[in-house]
Amino acid sequence: MNTQARQRIVLKVGSALIAPDRQGCSSRYLLSIAQFIVRCRTKGIQVILVSSGSIAAGAHRFPLQSSDDPTDPKAQIALKKAMAAAGQTEMMATWDKFFDFPTAQVLLTHADLRDRERYLSVRDTLSTLLDHDILPIVNENDTVTTDKLKVGDNDNLSAMVAAAADARSLVICSDIDGLFDSNPHLNADAKLIADVKEIDASIYAMAGGSHSDVGTGGMTTKIQAAEKAVSHGIDTYIVNGFKEQSFNDLLSGKNPGTLFRGSDSPMLERLHWFTHTVRAEGEVIVAPEDEVHSAEDFVNLSSSEVLDVKGTFAEGDTIVLRSDDGTQLAKARSNYSSRLLKFIAKQDDSKLVDSFTHNRGLIAAQDIALLAPEANELEEKS
Repeated sequence: MNTQARQRIVLKVGSALIAPDRQGCSSRYLLSIAQFIVRCRTKGIQVILVSSGSIAAGAHRFPLQSSDDPTDPKAQIALKKAMAAAGQTEMMATWDKFFDFPTAQVLLTHADLRDRERYLSVRDTLSTLLDHDILPIVNENDTVTTDKLKVGDNDNLSAMVAAAADARSLVICSDIDGLFDSNPHLNADAKLIADVKEIDASIYAMAGGSHSDVGTGGMTTKIQAAEKAVSHGIDTYIVNGFKEQSFNDLLSGKNPGTLFRGSDSPMLERLHWFTHTVRAEGEVIVAPEDEVHSAEDFVNLSSSEVLDVKGTFAEGDTIVLRSDDGTQLAKARSNYSSRLLKFIAKQDDSKLVDSFTHNRGLIAAQDIALLAPEANELEEKS
C-alpha cells in the first residue's frame, strides 16, 4: 500500500472480527486493526472504516425464545433489526474506546447511494469529517433497511463508499490471506493469488462460499467489491484481518494478501456511480436495427426495436437493455413506465406512438452506461 501523505483509504472489517462468538463485541482481533488506523493517521493517511457487526454484536441480547414463532420470517427479520439496533451502539462504543480522537457514525442504505443528490451528500459528509480529523465509521443501516433498499453486504458497500470518497486504496479484511486458486480450508495445496490485473470469469471461479458463520460476505462479494473499486482506479487488497502482520506489511508497502490493481483508465465519476451503484429495476429486451457503437445509439431506439419488457418500473427508473440472447448491452434511465413502454412497443401506428412519446426518446440521454464486452470506452453524460 502506498503510504504517502494525503492518501485516503477505506478499511472494511467484518462481523467475525468484531463479534467472533456472537456474544457481544470482543477486542481479541480489533486491537491490531485499531493500531493500524492510528498509524495510518500518524502518516497523514485519512481512513474511513466500514464496520460490520451490529447484528452479531447485539445477538446475545435476544435469546431464541424471545421470538414467539422462530419459523415466522417476519418475526425473524424484526428480530435481526432489533439485534442491529442494540448491537450498533455497542459496536460504536467498542471502536471508540480504542482511539483518542473523535469518531462519527454513518449509517447508510442503498437508497442513500443510488439517489444522486443523496450520494453527493454522503460524499460531502465523509470529506468534511476527514478534513476535521474525525474517523467516519460506516455501516449499513440494518435497523431500517428492507430488501429493496439494502446493499446486502458490507464488502460491496465498502467499494461504493471508496468510490464516493475518492479513496486511493480499499482494504477488505477476510478470514484467509487473500484469493486462492481453490479453497484453502479444504485444499492444503491451494495457492495464493498475490496480484490480479484483470477481474474476469476465471477470477470469480476461484471464489468459494463464506467460511465464517458470522458474516454475510464470502469471497465472491469481495471480488465484486474489488471489481467496483478497480474500475474507479482504486487499488484493492484482500488481506487476513486475523493476522497483525497483515497490517504491518501494508504500512511498510508490502502486499500481505491479494492486490487487485486499480484501472489505469478509470471510469468518469458519474458514470461509475451509475454503473456500479444505481440498481436496475427492470429489463428491456431490444433488437437494434443497426450496430451499436456508442451510448447515443441507444437514445435513438425506436418502439419497433423493443421486443419485450421485464419487471415493473416507473418513469425515471434505471433499467438494463439486453439482447434476446441474454447479453446485457447497456444500463439507462427509462423515459417511460414499464406499463406504458409495453403499450408503446405493441403499436404499429407510428403516429399513435408519437402521440404518447411526444418525440421523446424511449431512453433518457443523461445516464447511459454501455455494458457489452466490446464496449471499451464509456462516456459520461451531463
